[in-house]
Amino acid sequence: MDSLFSHPEPGPDRQAFDLEPLVFTVVVPAPVSHAFMGFTDHPHLWWPMEEHSVYGAGSHVEFEENLILETAEDGRTSVWGTIDDWQPPLSFHASWYPASTALWSTELRVAFRAVDGGTEVRLVHEGWEGAEDPVATRASYEEGWPGVLARYVRFMGGSDG
Repeated sequence: MDSLFSHPEPGPDRQAFDLEPLVFTVVVPAPVSHAFMGFTDHPHLWWPMEEHSVYGAGSHVEFEENLILETAEDGRTSVWGTIDDWQPPLSFHASWYPASTALWSTELRVAFRAVDGGTEVRLVHEGWEGAEDPVATRASYEEGWPGVLARYVRFMGGSDG
């Protein structure tokens, strides 16, 4: 810094605050209430556990009270997130930390809105400064969310292409 009023040089800590949110939008051929239920009541039927989970294929994920929880075949559990705003069938917000702890959480908001042809589902993932490795975490989700959402769209009867 050159003076008391100069801004600090961007460094690793500052870079995390500059990372843009990830925003993904898909449309499913269902009313808003069904789209919300498909996402929150039935993720065990569409979430790609073989690719994106703590315990791998054979485990399942569910929304249970204020948690997003993965359960392994042997009964072990891993909390993926804590829901802090639940507005069915319009949206939910969660602190998101699969395979980590709440100490290293990011923020996930999923919103559901009626559009021609069904429901638009908008997923916004942000708060990268909360991640242990913000840049790597964002890059991983930038790569992973499209495939996860494509599975949801297919489950809801839509086409992902």
